[in-house]
Amino acid sequence: MTRRIVELLRHGQPGETVTIKGWVRTKREQKEFSFVEVNDGSSLAGLQVVVNQTVSGYAETIKRINTGASVEIAGTLVESPAKGQRVELKADSIAVYGEADPETYPLQKKRHSFEFLRDIGHLRSRTNTLSAVFRVRNAASTAIHQFFQERGFLWVHTPIISASDCEGAGEMFTVTGFDLKQVPLTDDKKAVDYSKDFFGKHAYLTVSGQLEAEIMAMAFSNVYTFGPTFRAENSNTSRHLAEFWMVEPEMAFCDLDGDMDLAEAFLKHIFKYVLETCPEDMEFFNQRIDNSVLATADNIINNEFARVTYTEAIALLEKASKTFEYPVEWGLDLQSEHERYLAEEHFKKPTIVTDYPAKIKAFYMRLNDDKNTVRAMDILAPKIGEIIGGSQREERLDVLERRIQAQGLDLAEYWWYLDLRRYGTVPHAGFGLGFERLVQFLTGMGNIRDVIPFPRAPLDVEF
Repeated sequence: MTRRIVELLRHGQPGETVTIKGWVRTKREQKEFSFVEVNDGSSLAGLQVVVNQTVSGYAETIKRINTGASVEIAGTLVESPAKGQRVELKADSIAVYGEADPETYPLQKKRHSFEFLRDIGHLRSRTNTLSAVFRVRNAASTAIHQFFQERGFLWVHTPIISASDCEGAGEMFTVTGFDLKQVPLTDDKKAVDYSKDFFGKHAYLTVSGQLEAEIMAMAFSNVYTFGPTFRAENSNTSRHLAEFWMVEPEMAFCDLDGDMDLAEAFLKHIFKYVLETCPEDMEFFNQRIDNSVLATADNIINNEFARVTYTEAIALLEKASKTFEYPVEWGLDLQSEHERYLAEEHFKKPTIVTDYPAKIKAFYMRLNDDKNTVRAMDILAPKIGEIIGGSQREERLDVLERRIQAQGLDLAEYWWYLDLRRYGTVPHAGFGLGFERLVQFLTGMGNIRDVIPFPRAPLDVEF
């Protein structure tokens, strides 16, 4: 039976007869034998294989084994005399599944820039850094489900095609069945007639599953979504993607304090799980990418998050002994530099900012008694800024109607959302986590396009 290399590196014992399958990382030929390192993606390190000339077909097989080739090797584990490895495999037989031409294979044993690797997205997962990223991404995904399932949350699958704009920002991709060479127009010829489209109305790729999650929370109390979302924002930066994954829990009978408590426990759980599951990968990031990765994880796990109101945060920023590029003024949204100052320099740990001005927040956030602020919260993380955004939702029908109208939205489009306030309304709250931002935070990777297997961004839709 084929064994995974990570299992052999951690628990394999000399004398065991095993078979491995994977891809060749390196080959070193000696006079009487060769060393071949094989990796199957299960761990950062590969398994060293010693191939003696006594192996059947040695000369021909060794010629075919180059970096990138896929192989099956059977043999016996032996103690390794080399430093840094406990066991190695003494080969009895080798089968080559697929060769790789060393003259053209782009991943030779040297450092490649992340920009170069993005151009070969079909191969970049075989590199140390990207394979480590995607193992951490997998562990973080598992931790997310584990956290919510252990607390009795229902995982709900919200629609990818939507007719509503949750954020009111208008940066949405249109979904249409029209032949774009013959798009029907309204009678006045001034607009597209979406009544003749596939869905009979204007449809979009979703920017959030929150509103639909609220529907499910009104029946199941505690739910969460974890799926792809889309933004047609023409931001060609290291922090933005057009397609990304969101985690959005929604809790009935919950206020902002409960929302913050859950979000803090959520982040602590993910970091702890990833550290326990991917220790070699996290150490790699700490050594090669950002030497504060492990300290940051410790800071998350072992500190209570700071909590401050938006008004208090503005006062702290105004008193800061540094000059910001963007203005600091009550009523303006916090920029990344402001968020990072609060988390990195002032509090020196994750910081939750609450009670933002109503004018800069979405219509669904609960209006405070002062009529100027809403029960919103953002969690600010060192080195990355906002990582979680959430709020207590507006459960009062009359207030919600006024908020929707104030933001220029059509009440008729939200009839079902308003019905939730007509029939059994309850206080409820939730938050959203951009999953790729989380993976960036965990790994220290500088560009968000390097923490998702196939990034989608302006003018970039390869693979």
